[in-house]
Amino acid sequence: MDILMEILFEQIATYGTAALLCVVVIYLYLRKEKKKSIQTREKVTIAKAEGLFEPVSLHPYIDLNICIGSAACVAACPEKDILGLIDGKATVINASNCVGHGACFHACPVEAISLRIGTEKRGVELPHVNQNFESNVEGIYIAGELGGMGLIKNSVEQGQQAIESILKRKRKARTDVFDVVIVGAGPAGISASLTAKKHGLASITLEQDSLGGTVYTFPRAKVVMTSPMDLPLFGKLKLTDTSKDELLELWKKVISENKIEIRENCKINEIIPQQGGTFKLTTNTGDVYHSNNVLLAIGRRGSPRKLNIIGEDLPKVAYRLLEAERIKHKKIVVVGGGDSAIESALLLKEQNSVNISYRSEQFSRLKPKNKENLERALSDGSLKVMFSSDLASINEKSVIIKVADRIVDIENDLVYIFAGGELPSQFLKNAGIEITKKFGHIIKKHN
Repeated sequence: MDILMEILFEQIATYGTAALLCVVVIYLYLRKEKKKSIQTREKVTIAKAEGLFEPVSLHPYIDLNICIGSAACVAACPEKDILGLIDGKATVINASNCVGHGACFHACPVEAISLRIGTEKRGVELPHVNQNFESNVEGIYIAGELGGMGLIKNSVEQGQQAIESILKRKRKARTDVFDVVIVGAGPAGISASLTAKKHGLASITLEQDSLGGTVYTFPRAKVVMTSPMDLPLFGKLKLTDTSKDELLELWKKVISENKIEIRENCKINEIIPQQGGTFKLTTNTGDVYHSNNVLLAIGRRGSPRKLNIIGEDLPKVAYRLLEAERIKHKKIVVVGGGDSAIESALLLKEQNSVNISYRSEQFSRLKPKNKENLERALSDGSLKVMFSSDLASINEKSVIIKVADRIVDIENDLVYIFAGGELPSQFLKNAGIEITKKFGHIIKKHN
């Protein structure tokens, strides 16, 4: 920078006032960029200290050899402080908070960004899926979060594309065999169901929980859409800052108008390949389905992870929060330290007495807004946290919690457990689907 300034001052001597004005503009620009770099470096340092620098799911990978530092990716990202600039090059900051939106990918003018899952150090297990969304088992397709693409808009697109791939291998219809059984009624499953209806495929959609899949488990007011998308049999949806409830109501309307059959609380236990290339699907309800194709549009976490403690089967235990505003005057324990746990605790504490039980010594990888709201709640005493604690057992009117070397008996009405979930690996392997741990696997790149 010093050499550049010397050259510019030489130009002043030669060209006078015009050159001086040019120097001032360039100097102010360089000073501004230097300040931005310093601020971004500070944010990266904080992110590393808080465990937010390493990505946990789909994230942007920036090729510094191509990046020109236009900052288009930074401007396009709907989340705060996911990306920034250092010395004229883009960099990730709070990569753990990335929702895989993909706006940065599309905004980059020189195609320096690809979307990846996993890093060189941290692998992520993914089922085998080809460009047509078909697994290594012919006739079993995978779309949405299970395949690594969790964003609603992208999942909707994949659900539609997977059905279009199934159309190309459509087999002779039989009255007792579906063209396709769609497993999961989240964004990918709903889109697939509508697309199957559009093309006249005999199909049924099975959902182990409720319509909306993972979206349904979001706290009531959580924003889940930030960009337009195309919904089959409906058209272009120009929605921004859409709440979970608004999106679910729209889906219900489209499903009802098109007479789509979705069976809720129906979990697939096993997918069994049959002679002739069909599949037999058994369920927890005892029903059996036969289909030429199966589309798995389920989440990566499968069923909620349980603590396997005494009393966990009591009616007062839940693994997701629904209609928080209807829960009043209860003594509640929320187990977990992730964003879902914190968001739920913050909603519940408005009309209840809430304790958070978290096994670690401090929270990490929280979204900035959640962290800010949590600190405010802890400061004003409207929320309590027990760090380094484990829920030991659950009773009708109380819970036993181990806190360091102490055993605490707390009066309790409700328990919410947010311990995450695991990739349904065994379920997939039983169906013959190959699973591989991917390190920095490219999900989407420019052609």
